[in-house]
Amino acid sequence: MINAKERHRLRQFIFELEKIKGRHTELVSVYIPAGYDMIKIIQHLQQEQGTASNIKDKNTRTKVIDSIEKMVQHLRLFKSTPKNGLAVFSGDASDKENKIDIKVWSIEPPDSLSIRLYRCDQTFLLEPLRSMIEVKEVFGLIVLDKREANVGLLRGMNIIVLSSMTSGVPGKTKAGGQSQARFARLREEATHDFFKRIGEVSNKEFLEKPEIKGILIGGPGPTKEDFVNGSYLNNELKQKLLAVKDISYTDEFGLHELVDKSHDVLAEEEISIEKKLVQRFYEMLAKEEEKTAYGYKETKKALEIGAVDIILVSDNFTEESIESLEIEAEKYKTEVRIISVETREGKQLKDLGGIAAILRYPIK
Repeated sequence: MINAKERHRLRQFIFELEKIKGRHTELVSVYIPAGYDMIKIIQHLQQEQGTASNIKDKNTRTKVIDSIEKMVQHLRLFKSTPKNGLAVFSGDASDKENKIDIKVWSIEPPDSLSIRLYRCDQTFLLEPLRSMIEVKEVFGLIVLDKREANVGLLRGMNIIVLSSMTSGVPGKTKAGGQSQARFARLREEATHDFFKRIGEVSNKEFLEKPEIKGILIGGPGPTKEDFVNGSYLNNELKQKLLAVKDISYTDEFGLHELVDKSHDVLAEEEISIEKKLVQRFYEMLAKEEEKTAYGYKETKKALEIGAVDIILVSDNFTEESIESLEIEAEKYKTEVRIISVETREGKQLKDLGGIAAILRYPIK
C-alpha cells in the first residue's frame, strides 16, 4: 500500500497534468512497464514519429512530432527502466493559440506498472495513475442501539454514511392497560425487527463490496452484543468482524467515535496514525502551548533552529512547499507527516493554516 507522502506526490502530479488540454489529438501518453527494455520503447516512439508525419492538420502534426522528439530525448537520460516502470507525458502546455510550449513530464509510480501503452489524445491518459491513489483498504462500520442505527464505510481517511435508520421500539415506560409481560414481548419483537433491518442493510451494502477488509460494530450497553450474537449478519461478514466497541453515540458522530475507539485494530492504518498525531498536537496546544507552533511562518522559523520534532502538513499543500519543508527537516531528523483533509482532524488542521508542529523544547 502506498503511503501518504507517495499518494500526495502522485495526486499533485496528476492535478498538474489534468490542466493541460489539447486542441486536437496531440497530447502523448506513454506507460512503460517495470522491467521493460527502454531501448525498445524509444524505437517504438521513433516509429510513431514517422507515422505522425501522415497527420493531415499541419499544426497537430508538428505538435505530435515535436512532443515525441522531446519525449525520446528525455528517455535517453535513463540508463534503464525504473524499478516500478515509468509514466511519461509530452505535449503543448501553452494556453495561448499563437504560442507553442512543448513540455515533458515523467514519474516513477509508487506501485509497479504492468501495462505498456502509447496514446495520442486531447487529454493525457491518467487512469492508470489515478487507480494507484484510490484507497484499496475499506472497513465496514455499524453503530446501533434500540432507537437508531447508522451503517457506514471507512475508506482510507474518509468516513462515509451509507444508511441511517430509526426503530419503532417503544420506550421503557409501559403503556396503560398492558401487562408487563406483554409490553416486554412487544419491545422484544420490535427490537428483533429493527435488528433484522440493520442486518439486511448491512448485508446488502457490505456483501456488494468484496474489498471490505473488516467490520467494526459499536454502541452503548449490551445491545450491540445482542445484535452480533444473533443471526442478523451474514456469516461471511461475521468472519470479517474485527471489534465490538462501547461507544456513546449511534448517529453519524457515532461512526467517527467508533473509528476513534478502534485504534487498537486500526493501528497500522494511516487514518489512525494521523488522527493520533493531530489530537496530540491539540492536547499540547491546550496544555503546553510553548511546545507547539502553527502557521507556515512560525513553523518554518522553529524548524530552521532545529526545535521541531514532528511537522504536520495538510495534503492540499503544494508539492514544492512540502519538499522545501522536507529538505530543511532532514537536517534535524524532523519527521514530516502529511495529513489528509478528509478527516475531522485534518479539516481542523487546514483551518489552522494547514501546518503545525510539535516541538522538542519550548521556544516562546
